[in-house]
Amino acid sequence: MVLSAIGVAVLIAWLGLTALRAASGVGLDIEPHEPEDVDDLEVYLVCRECGTEFRVTRIGELQIPRHCGEPMEVLRRSAGAGA
Repeated sequence: MVLSAIGVAVLIAWLGLTALRAASGVGLDIEPHEPEDVDDLEVYLVCRECGTEFRVTRIGELQIPRHCGEPMEVLRRSAGAGA
């Protein structure tokens, strides 16, 4: 009876530690991405509320900014049709 209780306790502890390791992200290979040059692709971030446009020349981790309280829209134009 005592041995089975110890076995169950060890199993619960092992499962708990495994779950904590998985939740904490230990062992994940998180490395920053090098920014990519997209100057020749004509990519813009456009605010649909007021029309403000930002031209994107380098993309790292894309985080869509908010302008006028609304997220901006990613817009790709054909070459030569720039604003």
